[in-house]
Formats: sequence, structure tokens, C-alpha cells
Amino acid sequence: MITISDKCVENFILQQPSKRECSCQKGFWHNVLDGLQDSILIFTEFGELIHANSNAYNIYRKVAQNRDSAKTLLNFVHTLCKSLIEYSLYEDKLVVSDEIALNSSEVFRVRVRWLNMDKYDFRYLLVTIENRYESIKNVAIAEAKKFDLTQRETEIWCLYRAHSTYKQISEQLYISLNTVKKHMKNIHAKRQGTCGCM
Repeated sequence: MITISDKCVENFILQQPSKRECSCQKGFWHNVLDGLQDSILIFTEFGELIHANSNAYNIYRKVAQNRDSAKTLLNFVHTLCKSLIEYSLYEDKLVVSDEIALNSSEVFRVRVRWLNMDKYDFRYLLVTIENRYESIKNVAIAEAKKFDLTQRETEIWCLYRAHSTYKQISEQLYISLNTVKKHMKNIHAKRQGTCGCM
């Protein structure tokens, strides 16, 4: 049965990745996994963490500033891994996925699936953690460039795309509600002019 302890993950995260990986694996992990936007964790089926990409290190360090949040995220990952192991008796290609919100800017979609590698004697668990807020923000920034938004319009658009209300945007940016409405009207006009979308 899988047991992913806080200490196991914490010890791994604090180590240099190169100390844990052989040189032939290092190039693969670094070039492929570190280039991904999502955080990647790879566990053995017994719960030993064998790899974490740079985004996983960054998320863990950020979340670990609040001990309860870090524990909540680790428990969530553990529960999904355990579910996959239990259900994989019936379905080997199953993907277990769920979202967890630690706060308004830390909403994570966690996906767990088997990473079958024929040349090894046991299977690995591939855990993907997507920071939903960061993903939405990246899409909003790309859209802002496409629509040729000003810096202030981009800030407002990012918050709007992250599902903030006009009132929340005005409070966060210290501007009036009418100013937010004016900027949103300009943004929608630019969007309309660029692609005919509304």
C-alpha cells in the first residue's frame, strides 16, 4: 500500500535533484519534464518520490510557507494516488483527477495516472499538478497581447479571467468600480475589433 509521508516529500524537495538521479536520466528529466508548465511528481508504486520537476519544487516551497496548506496538498495527492492504486485493479489506463483550493490564488488540479515503463520491474505513479490560477493568468496574458491591451487593461483582464468580480478587481487594484467598468468596455471593444468575439 502506498504511503507518501510529509517527511519523504520534504526531504526530497530539499535535496538537489542531481543527487537522486543517474546521469542518463538527468538529461531526460531536465529537458522534457522541467520544460513543462505543470508540476510533475513521479512516485514508485510503494510511495517513494523519485523525481520532481522544477515547477514541483517551486509550488512546494511556496505552499510550504503555510504548514497546514502544505500538509493539505500532500494529503490530497496521497488520497488520489491511493484511489488510483485501488481502482487500477479494474482499469489500468485510469486517470484520477480532482481540484483543491488552498486559497483564491492557489487552486490546483491534480491528476494521477500510471506511468508504465516496460524495462522496469515495477510501475510508477505520474502526478501532474496544474496551478489553475497561473494557467488562467498565462492565457489572459496571451490574450492581452493578441488584443493589444495596455498594462492596466492587462491587469484587469487577468483578474477578470481568474473569475474576479468588478468589485473585487476595483478593491485589489485600488481603483473605482466605474474605472473598472470603463476599462472592461475598452477591453471588449478591442476584443471585438481583433476577432469579432464578445
